[in-house]
Amino acid sequence: MKKTVCLIGKPNVGKSTLFNRLIKEKKSIIMDTPGVTRDRIYGNVSYKEYNFFLIDTGGIELGNEDFNNSIKMQAELAIDESDVIVFVVDGKENITSDDLLVKDMLIKCQKKVIVAVNKSDNKKSEENFYEFYSLGFENVIKISAEHNLGINDLLEEITKDFVISEEENTENIKFCVIGRPNVGKSSLINALLDKERSIVSDIAGTTRDAIDTEFTYNKQKFTVIDTAGMRKKGKIYENVEKYSLIRSLKAIDRSDVCVIVIDAFTGIIEHDKHIVSYAIDAKKPMVLVVNKWDVINNQDKNIKIWKENIKNNFQFIPYVNTVFLSAKTKKRLHLLMPEIINAYKNSHQEIKTSLLNDVITDAITLHVPPSYKGKRLKIYFVSQTATNPPKFTFNVNDKRLVHFSYERYLENKIRENFDLVGTPILFQFKNKNE
Repeated sequence: MKKTVCLIGKPNVGKSTLFNRLIKEKKSIIMDTPGVTRDRIYGNVSYKEYNFFLIDTGGIELGNEDFNNSIKMQAELAIDESDVIVFVVDGKENITSDDLLVKDMLIKCQKKVIVAVNKSDNKKSEENFYEFYSLGFENVIKISAEHNLGINDLLEEITKDFVISEEENTENIKFCVIGRPNVGKSSLINALLDKERSIVSDIAGTTRDAIDTEFTYNKQKFTVIDTAGMRKKGKIYENVEKYSLIRSLKAIDRSDVCVIVIDAFTGIIEHDKHIVSYAIDAKKPMVLVVNKWDVINNQDKNIKIWKENIKNNFQFIPYVNTVFLSAKTKKRLHLLMPEIINAYKNSHQEIKTSLLNDVITDAITLHVPPSYKGKRLKIYFVSQTATNPPKFTFNVNDKRLVHFSYERYLENKIRENFDLVGTPILFQFKNKNE
């Protein structure tokens, strides 16, 4: 299972800049105004052979305002979830009372803490550096997130004690059931297992942790991972809930297929799309489930409306099938497992190179790539270079000529000719001599 690392510190020490540097994209909002990062933000970091989750948190400072208490509570949950904590301090300043407040929080956690002295790119930070050893932590490292200094040293220290875990038992097909609270995830799992394994309640947030259960279907072994309901970020730090998004992200990471559950009674909301995006980011095969179908009147008419609604709201995953069912009455439940199996098989499918090139050649003949500044894209050869998910590598004259609309056209042609329902597919374009 992936390790988890969080960034903790007072406001305006550069946590979000460091977060973006480590995940290699601009995901956190960066401003000079202290306290801009309101909620935990999650990302994935790859360094050498290691991959880990990274959590960015809001700045912690003294004060009894509800806002500060909420951020502190949120940070405590992040610390609780993490294997390593990076305590970010400002190298241009002396230690402040807010730094000491953070230190007191971290001393209690009994986890590995690395003090990252950020903004260490001038004379003042050089003079201040050794003062930060007085915080009482063994590992103190100079960095500049903005100027990319000391980042590798920090990553080395973060991953120093990480062990590359052996592959989990691959005999079982693992799928997770994810969705916002109270859409019926636990009820769906109980229906699949035909027993009351998960606690089922009408109160949102009954399931606290991800739970694995093995079962057999048509002589094939499966592991279903039940997860805590995914809450909107603004509510995720609520103390009474004691569960968090990171556990669901870890469940997604361990799964072969993600089953995303939507509530037929409340309909599709924006947060359902966010949940789907987590599975997309993890490049996982998916099945959509519209649960509580028993409460819908005139089902034949409404299934057409729902299909159109799903098509409009989930335009970014047209390759994913939807199952309409009722976990409560088990009506249409038999349709779910075949879809999970199909999505899994398609994600592991291997396509013959000759057939693939025939399809691409025909696609180019039907629709010649557009030219740009008098130069036209030429595709010499394509081959499948990976599975889970399927990855296709195109050898071309100049990969800069690949327009996203033409890439989408090629994906559509591949999907028209090969059964890749349920699984994402990846494209890589390489210049001929690359």
